[in-house]
Amino acid sequence: MSAADRPVLVVDFGAQYAQLIARRVREAHVYSEIVPHTITAAELAARDPAGIILSGGPKSVHVDGAPGLDTDVWDLELPVLGICYGAQLVARDLGGEVSRTGKGEYGRTDLEVLAPGVLFSGGQPTHQQVWMSHFDSITTAPTGFTVTASTTDVPVAAMEHVGRRIHAVQFHPEVVHTPHGQAVLEQFLYDVCGCAPTWTMGSVIDQQVAAVRAQVGTGRVICALSGGVDSAVAAALVHKAIGPQLTCVFVDTGLMRQGEGDQVVETFQRHQGIELIQVHAAERYFERLAGITEPEDKRKTIGELFIRIFEETSGGIEDARFLVQGTLYPDVIESGTSEAARIKSHHNVGGLPEDMQFELVEPLRLLFKDEVRAVGTELGLPDEIVWRQPFPGPGLGVRIIGEVTPERVAILQRADAIVREEVRAAGLERDIWQAFAVLPDIRSVGVMGDERTYAYPIIIRAVTSEDAMTADWARLPYDLLERMSSRIINEVQGVNRVAYDITSKPPGTIEWE
Repeated sequence: MSAADRPVLVVDFGAQYAQLIARRVREAHVYSEIVPHTITAAELAARDPAGIILSGGPKSVHVDGAPGLDTDVWDLELPVLGICYGAQLVARDLGGEVSRTGKGEYGRTDLEVLAPGVLFSGGQPTHQQVWMSHFDSITTAPTGFTVTASTTDVPVAAMEHVGRRIHAVQFHPEVVHTPHGQAVLEQFLYDVCGCAPTWTMGSVIDQQVAAVRAQVGTGRVICALSGGVDSAVAAALVHKAIGPQLTCVFVDTGLMRQGEGDQVVETFQRHQGIELIQVHAAERYFERLAGITEPEDKRKTIGELFIRIFEETSGGIEDARFLVQGTLYPDVIESGTSEAARIKSHHNVGGLPEDMQFELVEPLRLLFKDEVRAVGTELGLPDEIVWRQPFPGPGLGVRIIGEVTPERVAILQRADAIVREEVRAAGLERDIWQAFAVLPDIRSVGVMGDERTYAYPIIIRAVTSEDAMTADWARLPYDLLERMSSRIINEVQGVNRVAYDITSKPPGTIEWE
């Protein structure tokens, strides 16, 4: 296999930007995956990567227990790019010096290119702005390395050993605050690793079509169609692969957004020509969720019932033993892997019962959300499906804090519809990653029509993001917030107060539960 067809692996040392590095590599049309820093040299060699990128990390290379790399990796003769902490590991492991100079660099920093070398060739300016986030610094490069860039406080801001194809940069080329960062990454990918920009959404579709056909053969497949972007694209992709072998099952849990169930049926049954079974299960969900208030318990209850309903439904579909789910790469990372602690159990990952009778088909498991949208467009799905805002698998069940009841769902559905209607009317729908309403488990005193009220507040949550791994609260115009608040209080019975959540991720998550 040529380097053009092999992956570039991002070794994760606990960096908040590890996923972003992988995304930037993919934006260069080179396939990339994240692997834990505990991976051995043998395991790495077995993956046959075109190159590896060592991510940043929150620790110092000098502290006890700091994550390291199997030193046998250096004997594999693979192209290596170390970033921040990864650059310091390169220096430390290969005989250079990493020191605590007492002068860290955080934020925008001016970089001077001393020698173009490989990473800064191609017409990049000799003085450029980069984003730094470090306290330790490389003060002496290992023998055989050339220092290619420095800053006022850091003598070795970039270095390379052309013969060994090992490169290191103290700054973060993956963030937008480093304007020429993508060019640096592409120099490494194309000129050092020998990769070709062949990983496109068209190639993803071709690869997954072949993978699905190989996995299921002539078997019958059902798809857990939730109404969200992920399951919709997964269904369309699997349908392209196996056609009539696929039956989609849409379980109307009663926890959908207002009017969403009808739109799902309309799109897939009438326009996509996919066999669709609709199961009305709201009553069963409300019965099962009665008295449950803990977020993880709700997620697992919703996930387990989902599977049980599918198992019942598949009884009418001969030999159905495969289940399609729209699991994405961030779902896998956030649900807990060897390199990421569990943040929450995603419905598509952690909420499945151990005794499930289906074999999972997850054609989107290694894709980020923007890539999923691109695949959906390539497959011909309508914009109203492809550009629908992300919606959690458990639906409104995790946007209602506390017990889920029909009354509370009805309140939230109407409030949420108003939020989305106003965002759309303001022309901000594609500028905002998600905008929705949350119903907390409290009531507050108010005055309406000269009478005292004791009703629910509604919390509006709106964020901007690229891939949901990190997010910032959206700076919505005050007049838009005022319209939302006024309409919700006037049109939604049982609500007398509206608040706006201005928490970013981290420290919060996008969803409240």
